[in-house]
Amino acid sequence: MEILKQAREELKRADHLLYVSLKYTRTVDVIKSIILRLISGLGFSIDTLLYKAKERKLLREVPDQAGLKCELVKKLYPDESVADMVNMYLMLRKISKAEYKKSNEYRRHVTMTATTDQGIITINLDVIKDYYNRAVAYTNHVEDLLYPKKD
Repeated sequence: MEILKQAREELKRADHLLYVSLKYTRTVDVIKSIILRLISGLGFSIDTLLYKAKERKLLREVPDQAGLKCELVKKLYPDESVADMVNMYLMLRKISKAEYKKSNEYRRHVTMTATTDQGIITINLDVIKDYYNRAVAYTNHVEDLLYPKKD
């Protein structure tokens, strides 16, 4: 539960960057910071799933490498939302490491254009908001999956 709280804290920071910092600065550097916060938050959600599996004795050790973590999570939790979360996490990691170009900075249509092995990915305000909303939904799903609320 503690790791899930860390995920929520990262998403709270991403929320502030999205709705306060980005509103006033409109730079690609803020978009890049949001992406890093989303990666961190989703990473904590993945860790939560793995540590819960270890607690249930489904797993001996939690690996350090992100790729192995993602494979294990997909194997241990055959849920479509979990698979989508892992895919988004991996995509955001690729975007964060990719070469990127800035355009329309300090304007409403500020855009980060990243070149990855999957092609060119364009991230503007609408796209980054969608990524944020999806990350929050995935974190909520992980919490519901591991700690179901009693009626």
